[in-house]
Amino acid sequence: MKFYFPDSQDQVSPTFNFITEEHVDHRVRQRDDKYAHEILEPLPYDGLLVSKAIVDGSAKGAGKYSMSQRARLYRLGVRNYFRLPGGIETIGDCGAFSYADEERPPYTVDQVLDFYVRCGFHAGISVDHVIFGYDPKVSDENVDPAWKKRREISLEYAGKFYEAVERGGNKIEPVGAAQGWSPASYADSVRRLQEIGYQRIALGGMVPLKTADILACLKEIDQVRLPITELHLLGITRVTSMDEFAMHGVTSFDSTSPFRQSWMDQRNNYHTEDMAYTAIRVPQVDGNPPLKRRILAGEISQTRAKSIERECMKRLRAYDAGSESVDRVIEIVEEYERLVEPPDKKSRVPAYRVTLEAKPWKSCQCTLCATHGIEIAIFRGSERNKRRGFHNLSVFATKMHRIKHPFGQEN
Repeated sequence: MKFYFPDSQDQVSPTFNFITEEHVDHRVRQRDDKYAHEILEPLPYDGLLVSKAIVDGSAKGAGKYSMSQRARLYRLGVRNYFRLPGGIETIGDCGAFSYADEERPPYTVDQVLDFYVRCGFHAGISVDHVIFGYDPKVSDENVDPAWKKRREISLEYAGKFYEAVERGGNKIEPVGAAQGWSPASYADSVRRLQEIGYQRIALGGMVPLKTADILACLKEIDQVRLPITELHLLGITRVTSMDEFAMHGVTSFDSTSPFRQSWMDQRNNYHTEDMAYTAIRVPQVDGNPPLKRRILAGEISQTRAKSIERECMKRLRAYDAGSESVDRVIEIVEEYERLVEPPDKKSRVPAYRVTLEAKPWKSCQCTLCATHGIEIAIFRGSERNKRRGFHNLSVFATKMHRIKHPFGQEN
């Protein structure tokens, strides 16, 4: 089972100063900042997925790449741009969610193939159109016409894409995108993609589905899937179900969930193999809009807020060094929480105590926790939050490597 990490230009600066909260003056982001695969051992993923919509933009506007970054990617190719080590594969896709509101995809097959070939991807997914809905009981006759049209568009583009790859003699591995609204429609999409010639198929639009629904689709696909056909799950992270998914031909998947949970989740921010802990929130006074509004309104003294913020960081670091008690840390963190959070919001302090008493960063073997200690467990700014996200990827990779193949061998 291979895990692909979707790129969104996420890097951390190795020269960031955690004490002064500053970067060095001569820092050049693309040159100096590091990707997860450059700072973690062992490697946190098997492959990198890069979306055309992220690089080139879509109907909704510009992508996340600047003009210079885009030009550099096209010039250097995906492996050199990301400084990828051997063993990490690359796959390109269109980013269908970015144009989901459009009647048709904004890209032609030639445009997409040009992106894949010029950037040197190992594999590329055909242009598809996301279907907004899932109903296992609906028949072809009663299905929403918009759903049916989007599936036909995806299959139409898949046929043209396969032909273009074959005609051009490109080394890229073509991956057909299957869309559907039920187990039967997904199975039919897989059948038709196999008839075109695809031996690797990506199942799209399944992110909102429950695990039972995904399994129902995979079991139906089993009825038509050829022994040589491999399946990729787009955007799916269900570690506890991956063993079962593998039994139905799934050999790879992609997701940003472990990474994004480090700051997007309200509580499960710092992962270990056994559980997820809540990162201790110590937002910067000058970088917290709600707190700044209260200061400007005269409700809170800026001097007092900054003083408590500094004391939080001081005690947390002292606790990590063994010269401060957990009760004293909780005392100041709770005081700061009362300043920062709305009075009606449930306190995270009990969860903070669990994190602090467990000290999970002390036993973690990843290179980031070993280097930065408690800083990884502090919810504060992108440099810490992304490092914690990278740590989560490392933990996730460890879990994935323990998944067994259908015949009992470990991955």
